[in-house]
This record gives sequence, structure tokens and C-alpha cells, in this order.
Amino acid sequence: MNSPISQVDVMEGMPVDGPPSVPAHTTSGTPAVVMLSGQRFIFGCAAAAVAILLAGRAVHMPVWLLAAEVMATILGLFLFGSFKYQVHKNALTYGMLLIILATFSQLPTSEWHVEIAEHGGWYWVQAHLLSFHGLDELIHADTMLFILGLTFFVSVIAQTRLLEGITFALLHRNQGAILSTVIAVTAVVALVSGILDGVSMIGLTIRTLVIILLLAAAPMPAIRQAVMVCTTVTTICGVWLAYGEPPNLIMKANLHPRLGNMFFLVYCAPIAVACYLVVARHIRKDLAGRRVNLATMDVVDANAEDVRFLQATRHGEVLTPVELVEDSAADLGEKTERVLQRLRGGDSLGIALVREQVPPGTRKKLLGHFVSEDLADALDEHYVLDAAGQHEAALRAERSVDEAIASMVPLRRRAQKIGALALVPFVGLLILHGVRHDVPLFLASLAGFAVALVGIAKISNMRRLAIREARHEYAEYYFLFPLFLSITLLTNAGFFEQLQALIHAGIDVLGHAHVAFAQFLGCTFLSAILDNNIVADFASRALHNLDQSVLHLFAMAQIAGYALGGCWTHIGSAQSVVAYAFIQRDVDDRFTPVEWIKQMTPVILEMMVVITILLYAESALLKWMH
Repeated sequence: MNSPISQVDVMEGMPVDGPPSVPAHTTSGTPAVVMLSGQRFIFGCAAAAVAILLAGRAVHMPVWLLAAEVMATILGLFLFGSFKYQVHKNALTYGMLLIILATFSQLPTSEWHVEIAEHGGWYWVQAHLLSFHGLDELIHADTMLFILGLTFFVSVIAQTRLLEGITFALLHRNQGAILSTVIAVTAVVALVSGILDGVSMIGLTIRTLVIILLLAAAPMPAIRQAVMVCTTVTTICGVWLAYGEPPNLIMKANLHPRLGNMFFLVYCAPIAVACYLVVARHIRKDLAGRRVNLATMDVVDANAEDVRFLQATRHGEVLTPVELVEDSAADLGEKTERVLQRLRGGDSLGIALVREQVPPGTRKKLLGHFVSEDLADALDEHYVLDAAGQHEAALRAERSVDEAIASMVPLRRRAQKIGALALVPFVGLLILHGVRHDVPLFLASLAGFAVALVGIAKISNMRRLAIREARHEYAEYYFLFPLFLSITLLTNAGFFEQLQALIHAGIDVLGHAHVAFAQFLGCTFLSAILDNNIVADFASRALHNLDQSVLHLFAMAQIAGYALGGCWTHIGSAQSVVAYAFIQRDVDDRFTPVEWIKQMTPVILEMMVVITILLYAESALLKWMH
């Protein structure tokens, strides 16, 4: 899911994500993943679709077959995305859509069959394909366009390095204390994730926290845990508003107009706050007592905000020292691993290169790529003198570096101010959408993106970097479109009426509280093995025809389940995919999905207990009010 987002390949003109969840090879060189042919899979699905169309001439297809095909698609994402033999998820969903469409067309009747019979096919096309409202019902067009605009909006703001600036300001304010800094940063991220989407926030948050943890020479288990904490902060702690999580938006769209913005503030904000307290407790356990010695901070590390802005301006990419060294393994040769060990032990990039006696030409090449080529000589001289203990001479050697960094400050601050200004049309249009639902939601994020882009429009490398990273990030959502359409077909065929009847029967037998708890557990476990966006679209459609207060209770239970389950495994949510890919690439390439589950489970179980208490408390309040 770019930096932590997986790259986008092209297969038959269709974007296809590579497997972000596992490395291509293990450290022993043995293939860890065998990618099956996506083209062959699609051709096989096309052949099966033709067979269904031919069979449909003799017999009508039952609704349960359509439901089985949709569930097979959803389960296939888990089975063919988690183990050795894998299929690109886009190939799987778009291929299976051919089979699902063929089956739906052969159903004896549905709302669309009746509509076409009464008004004709062109009427159906105009109503459902050539109107925004029709597309929104088919594939959540408004929600997906909002996420598209938001992805680009946040990507542009990220290039202004605002979060790094906040982090290092807090680090200085806290006199180098890691714990209080990380607590404050994650609290800010949790708050912002409710507005700007946790998927867009996680990559930047991970990289920022890793920078300061490496400065504090934190051990690899602590760094790995911090990366995983970013998943919970941007997922569960972002549910306090509808715009923080795609599943929230999907549920809000499916249950409109009965699920408004106040629902999330009243019912979901307590979940976000309580779960953040659990996260903070675990952060305290892992990072208590760790500090960064501000007095000895390297010139590059001390100005991380401006250096990373300089990287994006000069090179069109932003790298951590670890990423740079890994990408330069061909130049460093056998010294690569030792340099990485020094970086993870708290050394700066330049000091690590000097102490490992990397040749001057190679050192300057890497320093030039990390900061700027015209500063490579001065930086290398600074590090050579510093490593030799000639600190005053080292300070003199870095003056040109200080000047170059200082020259970036006005440009960066201008971009940050314009990025902050972009929040005005964004929030304003969100409010307008809340008041008038006929105003499309996606206008808010596109307006925010358009204004924010002005701040970096003249910096060509940075502008291209922002667009490229946003495209790569949004590629994680391509596989959802056929699944949304498939679930819409199920709805149209009357499948969810049976689930609604099942929920009503459960209420009669068990009562509201136990049914809400069952939905919470069910959505948690399903979201752990399936993508939580799909679980949200599927499960929320069974909540119609309920009293408003009961609907709110059940929606609260489901939303908590989507978020919690999305963190439990490495594939449950887009945030988990990003975090797991980062750990495997930059922290520990032997880290497995089983280890992810093992380390995440204690946090998940604590949150599960907290959420259960909140659910039963809300249910008791509901019972008392009635």
C-alpha cells in the first residue's frame, strides 16, 4: 500500500496491487510467496461466467448461489492473500465479478429485473449508470471519491512535514523524553485521524515515530511495537467521527438518513477515547525512561523537518536513513548490515558510514542523496571531524549545511500555512454536507486538495512526489469496487431481508444487549480475516427496520468490531497492511503474520473488554430510557 504503500503493477490495463503482506523472498533466498497468474484466473472466471449463462437457459439460479459466490470472493481475499500461493486481489475480485454478474442475470426476479421489464434497459442505464445517485448506490461513488480526494489532500499536507515539526517541537519541549513525546504525538494523530482518515495518516506517523525511536536507540521489539501501535491509533481511535474510517462512511451511507454525524460523537467517541487510554498504557510500558540526548543530536536529525522538506524538494522522495542504506546495498556491499546495526543503535547516518570505514566517495554519494549533492562534501567533512572528536571543527564544517537548511524554512512555512488554510473549505463543505445531504461529500476533500496543492505547486519534485504517493495509496481501494457492486446485487436480490429477520428474532430471544455483543464479536472476527470495508458494507445492510435507539446501539457495536478486527491481523484493514509492510521491509524481514497476531492480541483483548463494558452500559441506558 510508495513508501509503505504497495506499488501498482499493470495487468491488462487494470491496476493490480502486488502482495504487500509478505516479502518476495526469505532471508535464505527461498521464495516466500508464489504469485499465481492473475490473467489465467480472470480467463477462468470468464469461462465459468459463460457456463453459468448457458446453464441459466435451462434452470433459474437461486439467490443462495449468488450469496455463496460473494462470500467465496471475500474469503478468497483472505486465503489467496495470506499464504504461500497468492493471487492479486484486483484480479480475484474483478474476475469473480464476472461470475457474480452472470449468476445475477439468471435470477428469476429482482428489483432490477422488474424495473427493466417495466421500463426497459435504457431506463435502467440512465438511472443507475448515468446518474451520480445511481453510481453511489451501486459502488458508494460519493464515499470512494471522498477518499480519493482525501488521499491526495493528506499527501500534499504531508509534504509540508508538519507532523515532523510538531514531533520535534514536542521532543525539545519534553527535554528529549520519548514517552511523553510519543504519547502527545499519537494523541494528535488519533484526533486528526477522525477527520483526515487514518489510512492517509498512518504512513507518515510510522516514519515520524521511527525517526525519534532510532535516535533514542530503542531496541527493535520496541520499534516494531510502536509501528503496530500506529495501526490502533489511526484505526480504533479514529472512529470518533464518520470521516475517520472508510467503514464508518460506508455504514453512514447505507443507513442514511438515520445515522448522522452526532451519532459518531455520542456513541463512537467514548470508544475512541477509552481505546486510546489502553494504547497509552502499552506505550508507557514499552518506552518509559527512554530519552534522546538533544545536546548531541546530529545536524541532520536536529533539523529533520527541514531536511525532509529539502529531500522532497531536491530529489522528489523522502527516505529514512535505514531505507537509504537498504536501497544502497549495491554500493555498500558487505558493510550494509553493519551500517544498519549502527543506525538502529542510535548513530546518525554520517557517523555510521564513517565508523564503518565506508569509502569517502560512497559516503558522499549517500549523503548527497539523503540531503543534497551540493552539501555532500561539507556533511562528510563534518562527520569525519565529529567522529575524530574534533567537535569545534565539525561545527564549523556544518555552517553551509545550516545555511542551506535555513533557506528552506520560508518555503516550508508558506506551504504549511496554505495547507492549514485548506482545512477551511474542507471543514466548511463537510458541515454543509451534514446540513444538506444532497451536497456531495467528495467536494469537501477535493476542495481541500485544490487549495493545499497551491502551497507546493511550484516545487515540481515535491508535487510529483505527493501525487505519486497518493496514487499508490488509493490503489489499495481498487479491489473494493467489484465487491461493493456484488453486495449491491445481493441487496437487490432480497438477500439481506433474511438477515434482518434473523436480527429481529435474536432480539426477541436474547434481548438488545446480547445481540449487540454478538454483532460486535462477529464483526471483530470477520474483520480480522477479511477487509473491514467489505464487512461494513455487508453487515450494516442488515440493520434496517429497527427502532432508532436500537439501530444506534447495533451500529456502535459493528463499528467497534470493524475497527478492532481491522487491527488484529496484518490484512484486516489498510492500516494493518501498511504497518506490516513497513515492519517487513525496514524493521524485521522475518516478522510473520502469526507474530503480528501474537503481539497484537493482548492489546486487542484489553480493548475488547473495554468496548464490551461500553456496549452493555449503553444497552442498560437504552433499557432504562424505555
